[in-house]
Amino acid sequence: MVHILGNQNSLLNQYIAEARDIEIQKDSMRFRKNMERLGEIFAYEISKQLPWEEKEVVTSLGEANCKVLKEQPVIATILRAGLPMHNGLLNFFDQAENSFISAYRKHHKNGSFTIQIEYASCPSLDNKILILSDPMLATGGSMVLTYKELLSKGKPAHTHIVSILASVEGVEHVKKHMPSGSFTMWLGAVDDELTAKGYIVPGLGDAGDLAFGNKL
Repeated sequence: MVHILGNQNSLLNQYIAEARDIEIQKDSMRFRKNMERLGEIFAYEISKQLPWEEKEVVTSLGEANCKVLKEQPVIATILRAGLPMHNGLLNFFDQAENSFISAYRKHHKNGSFTIQIEYASCPSLDNKILILSDPMLATGGSMVLTYKELLSKGKPAHTHIVSILASVEGVEHVKKHMPSGSFTMWLGAVDDELTAKGYIVPGLGDAGDLAFGNKL
């Protein structure tokens, strides 16, 4: 199932608009904050589909039956661009275990590129709920390869894929190469165009550079 949150009016659309805006992007702290805010919105929406249970809570005046999360998810993020959004997810799932994956595009002289994964730090994922986030879902290659890499840490009960912006091609790639029924996609917006170099248009640019500065 694919949820595109931007199809409904909410503050998510305001923050995406600011993240796209070339003038507002000049303030890297504001850009990181918007990524964090978007992560919080995604966390809230995902929480509605997680398992809940009733718990008796003792107050200063008596007892109350409350609903609480039955289990905390594992939050996994592709470095480095995903860190601000990861913080937003973690602000809401504040007891979650965490996973970090180092993945990057290795560019070749002919103009093509391949996705390289160098490192993954992760707890056991067996029968746990996994939230796998990357702010941009361009070709979908990084997301699929990261998911396959994480399977070496155990098989999740279900995976929630989170991206602020996606391309149509990237969404189709994920749907084609990941097991049917094993995942749910949560997207802010989906753009139609993907350049030959694998950049989303209109997109917002390089999220990692905008958040943390240009890299060599």
